[in-house]
Amino acid sequence: MEASDQIHSSQSLQLASDTTPNLSPRSSSDEEEHDNETLRLLRMDKLSKVDGQNSVFDDEERVSSPLDGQDSGLHGLTLYEKKCVLINREIDAHGMGKYQWWIWGLCGFGYLLDLLWAQAFGLVLSPIQQEFGFSNAQSGDISVAFSSGLTAGAFVWGFLVDIIGRWWAFNLTAFFSSIFGLCLGVPDSYTSFLVLTAFVGFGVGGNIPIDTTICLEFIPQNRRFLLALLSIFQPIGVVITSVIAYGFIPQHSCKPDFTTSNPLPSCRNVAAGTPCCSKAQNMGYRYLLFTIGGITLFVFFMRFIVFRFQESPKFLVFRGQDDKAIKVLDYVAKFNGVQNNITLEQFERLTQEHESIMSASSGKALLGSALKRTWRQKGLFELERYKLLFSNWQVSRLTILIWLTYICDFWGFTVAGTYLPTILAKKGGQIDVSLRQTYRNYIYIYLPGIVGVLIGAFMYNVPAIGRKWTMVLSSGLMGASIFIFSTVNTQAANVGLNLMEYFFQSMFNAVLYGWTPEVFPAPIRGTACGIASFWGRLFGIVSPLIAQHLYARSEGGDINAVLYLAGGVTLGCVIWISLLPNKLVGAQSM
Repeated sequence: MEASDQIHSSQSLQLASDTTPNLSPRSSSDEEEHDNETLRLLRMDKLSKVDGQNSVFDDEERVSSPLDGQDSGLHGLTLYEKKCVLINREIDAHGMGKYQWWIWGLCGFGYLLDLLWAQAFGLVLSPIQQEFGFSNAQSGDISVAFSSGLTAGAFVWGFLVDIIGRWWAFNLTAFFSSIFGLCLGVPDSYTSFLVLTAFVGFGVGGNIPIDTTICLEFIPQNRRFLLALLSIFQPIGVVITSVIAYGFIPQHSCKPDFTTSNPLPSCRNVAAGTPCCSKAQNMGYRYLLFTIGGITLFVFFMRFIVFRFQESPKFLVFRGQDDKAIKVLDYVAKFNGVQNNITLEQFERLTQEHESIMSASSGKALLGSALKRTWRQKGLFELERYKLLFSNWQVSRLTILIWLTYICDFWGFTVAGTYLPTILAKKGGQIDVSLRQTYRNYIYIYLPGIVGVLIGAFMYNVPAIGRKWTMVLSSGLMGASIFIFSTVNTQAANVGLNLMEYFFQSMFNAVLYGWTPEVFPAPIRGTACGIASFWGRLFGIVSPLIAQHLYARSEGGDINAVLYLAGGVTLGCVIWISLLPNKLVGAQSM
């Protein structure tokens, strides 16, 4: 490449960067200095050295480069970060092309699957209990099994996505959950059903941390609000599940059904010849699960067959595979109908300059040297990445507050998702609301959640409100609606307060899931999001165990105690989010 071409390319990339707006919400003047320090520490180029100690990227000494004179945006960055800046600028120059929209949509399907299954288990709890005849004290076991699978999936897939790559995790999560999901309508025992539920959860559990990671690494910097908008697929998933349940469960459930004062007993709890609820009479919930399993398989088909997903260029660069990263950028550019302006020669030039400078100074190893290490060294290298989450006080504070927020969030909505449908059905039975009307009410309740996500995405970048205060407001109103629901029992109030709870839950999760990957760099982004999700899923296992004991206090279930548990813990999100600095996200994510 001629020198003039290099300068022209550099200037073009700089222009693309300069035109990218800063999407971080504004902070107050008295917090600006403190917030800027937090922002400085959170960026990868400031995480490399803390208190004089080298991090996992200790082979990436920060040095000046001759290229810095041509492009001041690369000054003082590591070799890896310089390449990431060039990748960011190239993606920004492409804009929101066809490839990005495909990625956004397919990642949204992962969000859809998460709530398709979570909502399904809440809606099938009552008909399953009527057929299998287990007690209220075992009513939380389905949620525990699903949450156990989600917990393991969030941890394992979140860790693997930074090791085996985005491509494998992106496809295998959908494949895993579809296979076991299609089998869920087959079991004739509660134990078998719980085992399959856990395996479905394991596949579904990796979706959100993986999908947010992938989406962040392919969309332009000025379209980050689309990360929050991914959550619009969650209420859509809930509505789809509710519509399918409305079509199958009231029509194909045992009569008298579980909302009446004298429901048909389980065949497992009565003598032979006594009228009872059998499998043949209770196929509605099975039809629901078969259908959702089919939808999950369709998502896998779209990801694996229809669309050719490419590995993340940043992942490939971190693994020392610059040539493959360039091929990905070429493919994406061709798919979008534009030209890729980054060449392998540019990456090689950066590497050569870095080699010469490091050779003249410390002589340390270069990016990609991890590929030359032994398996034991590679394993230790991977574990070292976790230290970035606790590299100093500010970053440790951020990590812990994120974990606490996920714990309270998952605790609250797991209990709500598991028991609110059952509680609404029982309250409806007390005021003569039919089973068909109850399941129709679910559609009314969950449909406005789509609007909640849209408002959350809109508030994402509103000055002086932004991510932080949107989450504070929505989590507070979510918890309040659950408390108020415990004090009333009319059809209008029951529907309205459940609608309010899910509306603000959708808004809160839209911002939380979109914001979390922004504060972590690419080498640990999947891991960090996976661990945060892991802690939330883990307490999603504990919360139903506590709730089912509260629910079993009386024969009809101690409804208010369960609601107090869900509402009280949800309000904990208000505290942890309030303790976060206002400004947490930089102009670029590495």
